Amino acid sequence: MTRLRLATGETFASLRIRNFRLFFIGQAVSQTGTWLRMVAQTLLVLHLTGSGIALGLLAAAQFGPVLLIGPWAGLVADRSDKRKLLLWVQSLFMAKSFVLAGFAFMESPPLVAIYVLALAGGVLTAFDNPTRRSFVVEMVPTDKVNNAVSLNSALMTGSRVVGPALAGLLVVTVGFGWTFVVDGTSYIAVLVGLAMMRSSELSPSPVVQRAKGQVRAGLRYVHSVPKLWLPMVMMAVVGTLAFNFQVVVPLFATRDLGGSDTTFTVLFSVLSFGSLIGALAVARRTSTTVRRVGMSAIAFGVSMAMLAVAPTQLVALAIAPLVGVSSIAFMTASTALVQTEAAPEMRGRVLALQAMVFLGSTPVGGPILGWVAEHLGARVGIGVGAVACLGAGAWGVVVAKRRGVDEPGPGLPAGSVPEPFARPPVAPAV
Repeated sequence: MTRLRLATGETFASLRIRNFRLFFIGQAVSQTGTWLRMVAQTLLVLHLTGSGIALGLLAAAQFGPVLLIGPWAGLVADRSDKRKLLLWVQSLFMAKSFVLAGFAFMESPPLVAIYVLALAGGVLTAFDNPTRRSFVVEMVPTDKVNNAVSLNSALMTGSRVVGPALAGLLVVTVGFGWTFVVDGTSYIAVLVGLAMMRSSELSPSPVVQRAKGQVRAGLRYVHSVPKLWLPMVMMAVVGTLAFNFQVVVPLFATRDLGGSDTTFTVLFSVLSFGSLIGALAVARRTSTTVRRVGMSAIAFGVSMAMLAVAPTQLVALAIAPLVGVSSIAFMTASTALVQTEAAPEMRGRVLALQAMVFLGSTPVGGPILGWVAEHLGARVGIGVGAVACLGAGAWGVVVAKRRGVDEPGPGLPAGSVPEPFARPPVAPAV
């Protein structure tokens, strides 16, 4: 029993910090609403069009802005009070959800309006992602950063368990409109949590002053640090071709497995439950390595390959937790490595670049996998993701060993930017 209490204490160590606890509770409610909205929005477009390509275009609208304005949004995060910026962004998210609800209450919701609102959500995501993730580091001491990142990942994946299941229930019982109303209401929790935080207990990163070429400086900085560059490349490949669950899973469940909307939401929830277990399992780690990121990608590829050949719904449900565990292991390892290795004054831009290659790659991979799933079957689409994970993971492991960057590091302290970035860049402003 004592050993269990110690293990539990280590797993949830960051929750003893008041500001992080408020953040965690607010995000738990809000992110459940976010996944509820994403699943309901996917089902709404599928009902209106019945097209895999339409789902791919929806994914492109949702994440395209991350690709286009991600680095600049990360620079805004570096220049801003992150708590105040999050209050504005979350408020706009709430307003957008209520507008989406208004359209959904119509007898024939206009498809163009759904895409426009998805695009607006993508713009907000471009700012929210680097701000929220770099803000996590400001709420906890250095020795609890990895724990906080893992718990934050557990929160995100836990919301993927409840959100899709709740979406399926609400869509069937009260319709799409009220489902989006529930999502809009969920943002109240995160706004209250942010408002109740004590500024005196935060450890804000240095605010970056305006100067020319700061976005390009961030790109060059990442390229100069192997422990940042190698995970970024792996994330770009995996994010483009494997993390398009919202495109391939609905078609896999309803067409290849002969199921219904309920089959999709159950399969997605089971997959997400595996992600939650995986996030909690890695929460006790205090460090990670490039090799661990690569091995996680390989494990993700193996589980995706198994799912692609699942003959029945029951077999797919049995394999889905393995996909969830391996996918979150990859995501958590890569995120923790990037957050701990980035210099504080570069963290917002580094995390924005990570979001760009991870979420922003969806507009590239989404339509491609939508076309593949539409014409060749969702099994082939999942198989493409499996091959991408295996290739990216093997490449990362080999290159990390060759370059000698396998050992975990303590991260870069403030002011320790490599020499090319310690002086003002001469490149023109981006």
